Amino acid sequence: MGSPPPPTLNTLVILIPVALFLSVLFMTISAGNFTQDFDIMWGFDRAKILDDGEVLTLSLDNSSGSGFQSTKKYLFGSINMQLQLVSGNSAGVVTTYYLSSNDSKWDEIDFGFLGNLSGDPYIVYTNVVTEGSGNREQQFYLWFDPTTDFHTYSILWNPKRIVFAVDGSPIRVFKNLESMGIPYPNQQPMRIYCSLCNSDVDWATRGGLVKTNWSEAPFTVSYLNFDDDKSCIWSNGTSSCNSTTSWLEEGFDSASLERLRWVQNNYMIYNYCNDLERFPQGLPPECDIY
Repeated sequence: MGSPPPPTLNTLVILIPVALFLSVLFMTISAGNFTQDFDIMWGFDRAKILDDGEVLTLSLDNSSGSGFQSTKKYLFGSINMQLQLVSGNSAGVVTTYYLSSNDSKWDEIDFGFLGNLSGDPYIVYTNVVTEGSGNREQQFYLWFDPTTDFHTYSILWNPKRIVFAVDGSPIRVFKNLESMGIPYPNQQPMRIYCSLCNSDVDWATRGGLVKTNWSEAPFTVSYLNFDDDKSCIWSNGTSSCNSTTSWLEEGFDSASLERLRWVQNNYMIYNYCNDLERFPQGLPPECDIY
């Protein structure tokens, strides 16, 4: 399928069928506060917290991008964030929203949004990294324009599975298959990281062939309505959850599976489990299950 997708983030309109998704992923978000819940880590005044902590914006110019991280660590959680992505010609611009333990053999759960030329669709990039090893990319187009309004991007991470969702529709599931010898991220607490950066040198748009048009700068992405109410906060070696926390066992119903298949059949544009050129010695073992 051509050259491999990008590295980890750390280093068309159809009506959606009306169905109930996982009960832990909300269409109505209970908003957190960016002032209390996050620290701006780089980019200086290119990152701004507005409206008494309700909104956070990141900007990118030809000198620097910007980024922030959560003050809390999580070991499992239902994380929801609304984003309005960079509009217009966003080629070369990458927006990130991910969980990472940020250690030498790190675990990571990635959402990335790869900008494009005006009129061409954004690409949603997903990956799961365990013990420093990724290579599990799946990529999707969206069924709406993510630049005209806020949309909800969710990560459900529990001991059984990781679910990526957009506006309540699951787009990807990564199961815990430790019984098959496949590592699963369940030992390392992670923070939330978000950034806006330029990656036109290597992989952002058409493998780096399309360069960023700096005359369009500054580029800006907005974050709204962060919610971690159903999450396990990790502090001083202790989790805020216990064995009676019901969503830790949350599973899929038939309607959720139907919506997952609908998205993957219509909007998935890359699946590492189909890339025989990338894995000439054989596909990863979990590909036999998915």
